[in-house]
Amino acid sequence: MKIDLVDVFGSGPLSGNRLAVVHGAGDLSADQMLALTQWLGFSETTFLLPPSDSAVDYRVRIFYPGGELPFAGHPTLGSCYAWLEAGGSPQQDGVVIQECGVGLVEVRRNGTQLAFKAPPFTKQGDLTAEERDNAIKLTGVDPDAVVEAVHVQNGPQWQLLRLSSAADVLAADPVSKAPLGTDIGLAGPCEEGADADWELRAFFVNAAGRFVEDPVTGSFNAGVAMHLFGSGLARGSYRAAQGRETGADGLVDCRQETDGSIWIGGRCAMVAQGGALQPIA
Repeated sequence: MKIDLVDVFGSGPLSGNRLAVVHGAGDLSADQMLALTQWLGFSETTFLLPPSDSAVDYRVRIFYPGGELPFAGHPTLGSCYAWLEAGGSPQQDGVVIQECGVGLVEVRRNGTQLAFKAPPFTKQGDLTAEERDNAIKLTGVDPDAVVEAVHVQNGPQWQLLRLSSAADVLAADPVSKAPLGTDIGLAGPCEEGADADWELRAFFVNAAGRFVEDPVTGSFNAGVAMHLFGSGLARGSYRAAQGRETGADGLVDCRQETDGSIWIGGRCAMVAQGGALQPIA
């Protein structure tokens, strides 16, 4: 087995979200995959496997420290990038088909920029009053800044608090602990002339019960984009910034095609490639 380290959604070197990608993981059990993920401590680690369908380019299992995910965004782009850099050749010119827990996900490549087609919602609609109040409490946002509170679930169980401004997003002061499985994100519009159109933050719970901030989150960006485009709050394309409160400086490009499909893209870069991974007991 080999392991790569990939930087995903960065605006420059070492500024995005870290991902470990394990090649040739067919002999690993789910418990071993989770143990390695928890030891590495990244927000996610992925494991590349042969596809179960001959029309698919590769299969991936995605783990975060609390368990396995059916889909996640930066692991999708980082896994695709690592697969291509290891010599993977897609069956369709310019398009890679990934198999994961939600089914098949299409990925496009343009130089170092990759973009995935956002999967459909698994849950959407307004949060209940109780869910809204709980999300406000956990994220530490100003209740008066909350414009709407909705589900944007697409694998992870994302709840979105849309706030009045990017400043409100950056001012949030989240709690330190929350129940396992809590996935809450914030989004607010940036001022005119900023380097991005929307500011995002996303929080999840790690295996120790800590409510931690993810540097740059593709699945949350996908859910936000589907909501913004679907409700007419965004048209054509926009750029989201994320990670400033974690020391990262991520940029995510979100676009809606004429056929209605939504694509989430960003820069990928290899940090370390082909390290030998010893057998996991």
